[in-house]
Amino acid sequence: MIHVCFCFHDRTGNYAKFAGTAMLSIFENTKSSVTVHILHDDTLTADNLDKFSYIAGRYGQTVRFHNVEKLCPDKIKEYISYVPSIKNSRVSVGAFYRLMLSKVLPSNINKIIYFDADVIVNLDIKELWQIELGDKPLGAVPESVASSEMFKSSRGYAIEKYLIKSGLVKFEDYFNSGVMALNLDYLRQNDELLTSGVKFRGENKQCSAFDQDILNYLFANDYLKLPGQFDQFIRSERRKEDMKSKIRQVIYHYTKNTLQLNSDDIFNQLWLSYFMLTPWFNTDAIGKLYASFQQARNNFKSYISNASAFMSNRARVFFVEPQKLSAVKEAFSIRDDEEVIIAENQESLKNLAKSMLESRGKKIFYIMTEKVLGKKFPFKQLARINFVEGRDFIKGWEILSDAKGTPFDSFPFIQAM
Repeated sequence: MIHVCFCFHDRTGNYAKFAGTAMLSIFENTKSSVTVHILHDDTLTADNLDKFSYIAGRYGQTVRFHNVEKLCPDKIKEYISYVPSIKNSRVSVGAFYRLMLSKVLPSNINKIIYFDADVIVNLDIKELWQIELGDKPLGAVPESVASSEMFKSSRGYAIEKYLIKSGLVKFEDYFNSGVMALNLDYLRQNDELLTSGVKFRGENKQCSAFDQDILNYLFANDYLKLPGQFDQFIRSERRKEDMKSKIRQVIYHYTKNTLQLNSDDIFNQLWLSYFMLTPWFNTDAIGKLYASFQQARNNFKSYISNASAFMSNRARVFFVEPQKLSAVKEAFSIRDDEEVIIAENQESLKNLAKSMLESRGKKIFYIMTEKVLGKKFPFKQLARINFVEGRDFIKGWEILSDAKGTPFDSFPFIQAM
């Protein structure tokens, strides 16, 4: 019997379909008997639970549900007390559930394969299951292998990771925790070690990840490095000229909104081909998709209408990254006498804030970048000092077309289905 698992907190009810699609891809490509363990909490709806059970039954496989909220309430509270920011994070408290696998699963299960929900297992999972971990705590793919195009050197993306920058983990050893073979016997014997990792994450807020940085802090120097076929980032695959038109027998990882509705892309096609086999693809999903597009259209019309009313007799100011300056100048026909603030450092943000405060009600600011210096633009800070979107500033990057370097993001529509 092969044991695999998914762990999640589904606050909107829309997350389950991703895990369900990943689960179905396992069943489609694996001949062996598989038991899927789903670690969840009270956010898993009865309808979604039934859909998971339906998929397993259709393939003659098994699914088991483990409510971590009921089984490990004290451990959840303990972890949250060390890292309270997890409650409001994008990943949610569900990121900690995989750290509780050794407590939740029966003691006769010695090993399990963990998956994030945003994967497609386009191979026979027996290939990964048969790899022996020996005395290693886990097996995983280094991120330099999973995302080779993003990790060509120790400069740029990788160096921003705190564990690497601080020297705690070597660049080539930092692994992705989205696909792991876990040695449950080892973890059962070292439960306090996991707790120490959670404490470390709470004390080191510079860490950008939650569970991944915890696991790397604990095990990056002593884990089994798995071949790249078991975890390949879609973002990286699309950048490889020799791979972007090929579907391979690998585990594809759709990280950070890389999944889109554009069916011209073979990797989107692959995910959709599996999703359409799940019970989540039904008339209700199509209706939600249509409603989402309609709402987006109405919002945009209202946005433009309101902005036009407030722009009357106001000067324009553009806050733009240097690499996008030419495209923005062309798209918005910026005149030489119009103010442009280049978004290149912390001083740029101070200059923007100063200009906004000094010209309140006299200028309208086009914020042309969603992120500044690797962090989300601080729109909440603007709201605190009573600057209003559509009146005082516009998220200008949303107006740019694909041709100007800002592709249309359809992932929210997939989430809404």
